[in-house]
Amino acid sequence: MSTQIPTFQTVSLTLRPLRETDVPILHRIYQMKDVLAYFPSTAPPQLEKVERWISGQEKHWLEHGYGNWGIAPQGAMEIIGWAGLQFLPELDETEVGFLLSPEYWGKGYATEAALAALQFGFERIRLDHIIALVHPDNLASQRVIQKCGMTYLETIPLWGIQLMRNNISMEKYHHVHQ
Repeated sequence: MSTQIPTFQTVSLTLRPLRETDVPILHRIYQMKDVLAYFPSTAPPQLEKVERWISGQEKHWLEHGYGNWGIAPQGAMEIIGWAGLQFLPELDETEVGFLLSPEYWGKGYATEAALAALQFGFERIRLDHIIALVHPDNLASQRVIQKCGMTYLETIPLWGIQLMRNNISMEKYHHVHQ
């Protein structure tokens, strides 16, 4: 992917551009039990769909100035998932999202990556607000977005399922994370 996509170091993680070499790793993560349990499509995607999604991220970055990163533990090369910001034309809003391999659940990595994405969205891109969409049964992701300071707004039908729409404004982000 393009060098225009920044790489970030957090306390525990490296958020870096997704690469073609990440396709088999991400494809393997998508096959793992419960990874897609709360997604609109719970069937693991074919390898070609993962390839298209990763190459589509570069286009998204070029068009919007933000997108998703691959997440790797500090010092590791192989990604353990992805996190970042995605423009949703259906809502005309930007969503923070994340997905991790199950062996890294419960370690605070999703919160750390989501906070880095929010910081990038507010401080670099100057978005006025960012949303998070979460399935009502996905308690772990609900906890992540609450730790990020996001507030529940409503439950909406989208992509064939019900999703809780959460929000944080730039002002609230700066108030909570100063």
